[in-house]
This record gives sequence, C-alpha cells and structure tokens, in this order.
Amino acid sequence: MIVVEGKEDTVAIRRAVDADTIETGGSAIDEKVLRRIELARERRGVIIFTDPDVPGEKIRKIIEARVPGCSHAFLAKADARGKDGIGVEHASPEAIRAALARVRASAGSVSDVDAEAAIAQPAAVPGSGSGAGEPEIAWTDLIDAGLIVHPAAASRRERMGELLGIGYANGKQFYKRLGMFRITRAEFADALRQLTREGVGE
Repeated sequence: MIVVEGKEDTVAIRRAVDADTIETGGSAIDEKVLRRIELARERRGVIIFTDPDVPGEKIRKIIEARVPGCSHAFLAKADARGKDGIGVEHASPEAIRAALARVRASAGSVSDVDAEAAIAQPAAVPGSGSGAGEPEIAWTDLIDAGLIVHPAAASRRERMGELLGIGYANGKQFYKRLGMFRITRAEFADALRQLTREGVGE
C-alpha cells in the first residue's frame, strides 16, 4: 500500500504501477487516515511516497512517529518539478517506478520482498526487524565527505540522497536517515565516489 498526499498523486502512481494508495489529504492527517495506515502496515506493508518538499517531509515524520517501521520511496526534486510546483503528481511513470524500485526500509520495517508486496499483493504478511543499532556512518564521515560544514553541503547532500535513495534532508536529518535506512559504509563510499566523479560542489 502506497501512502501519498492527494488524488493527483494517486493518479500519477497508477499511471506507473498497479497499486493501492492511501491519501493523507495533506499534512493535517486525521485519526481515521492514521488508523488505515496502521492496518495497512500490519496486513500488507506500507510505502510512504510524499512530495520532496517541506510539507511532504512533515507528513513522512507524522506517519513514521505514529506507524513506525514503514518503508520509504523518495523522488528527486528534479523528477517532481512541474509548472505549478513540486509533487509526485508531476513525476513521469518512469521516475515513479525508479523511486519504487529503490524503496528503503527503515529500522523495524518490512523487508525488501515485503516492500514489493506492499505494491502488488493484497495480503502479504509484513516482517519485523530489530532496531537500527549503532549507525555505521559517523558524524565525522559527513564532515569529511563535505555533506556538512562545507560551502556546497546542501547540493552535495541532495545528490548523495538521490544516489543512496534516501531523499534530501538537512545535515541532522540526513545523518538520522543514514542510520534509519541502515546505509552501509560500502554504500556510502560508492555514492561518495560517484559524487566525486560528478564534481558536485567541488
């Protein structure tokens, strides 16, 4: 089950994949919607797929706080840009499928196989993982990589978020996501090498 913000997002998702959605109706999510998301998480698994902007992040945080262990799909801002703003509804079917192919499970969420089931199968049984434990990536690794305390840190984090499939975030949230999505040192190093090859923020 894919959680989106509104009806136009549902239309865009269904152009890309055969999936059921739950619409939050914006960032003022009511209790009924949160209960539906809880039920979907228990029975099928949930992928949160909100807009890559501040309200989308707020919705993501509200749901994760109330329904821990959801999986997350992220669109790059460039893929979500339209005439009247940024949103899932503006993304091409290819960009949506690519984002769903890179779904990230947060600590304690369903597995990758179950994430696929959340899209396609009506009665998948979600698993449950253990806590995230200690993060593999240290705060000093972010400094060394120029992702914080660097003149181009924001643009470097944006590209690293795209490469890692965890979306854009400020420094503290980016660090939190690295642990939340269990990014390994190898994944981090591969993305950093690609960032360096591209010369982002050099």
